Amino acid sequence: MQIKTKALIISSLKYGDSSLIVKAFTYSDGIKSYLLKGVLSSRKGKLKPSYFQPLTQLEISAIHKNKGTLERITEARITYAYQTVHGDPSKNAILLFLAEMLSNSIYEEEQNKDLFVYLETTLQWLDTHHSIPNFHIFFLIELTRYLGFYPETSNMDYDYFDLQEGAFKIQTSSNPYITKEVLIVFKRFLGIKFDTIDTIRMSKSLRRELLQAIILFFEVHLDGFKKPRSLAVLNEVFD
Repeated sequence: MQIKTKALIISSLKYGDSSLIVKAFTYSDGIKSYLLKGVLSSRKGKLKPSYFQPLTQLEISAIHKNKGTLERITEARITYAYQTVHGDPSKNAILLFLAEMLSNSIYEEEQNKDLFVYLETTLQWLDTHHSIPNFHIFFLIELTRYLGFYPETSNMDYDYFDLQEGAFKIQTSSNPYITKEVLIVFKRFLGIKFDTIDTIRMSKSLRRELLQAIILFFEVHLDGFKKPRSLAVLNEVFD
């Protein structure tokens, strides 16, 4: 089936001497994987290797056989060219970290237009704003809305947030939980908008603790989730 769709590049892996295997989140079909034969050696082809960097926003023409094999991209063009992300070390570290988080979180080969629009618009927000130390924290919390485990916000006056149940609790159990200073800043992210995330102030160590708690939140709710290797780089950039 010949299709034309928007796509976000999740990852690309060199295959052989001149080819790439690319995983993309498409507007039309969710996650799809493509084999791009000879893309690294062809100078005159329609597909350029630079199109397939993490979280590049494209429109692609592709052939989907939907047989569980690697699909084929015939044409691609950039729909939104990042202006600041690749030249800013902090933004680039966030981009690579979020690409890995998405690779470990989104598996379905099915259409999810709302999630696609969320990713598309928030990444453009990152590109056009300067105060971004809290961006990845809020991005991941909001991402749980689309993955089906956004925190239950009743009883927010309780002293514990149970990561397994995704709810605030008056006392602890054997489940992992967050409390004290981490819980205080976590609550401040619930129900706000991206344009107000820079009003949340916290120390570097507290931001790191909160991010670790959010990653654990993903881990307990998503089968097969792997902790991102790029987390160490992200922590170095924000230290």
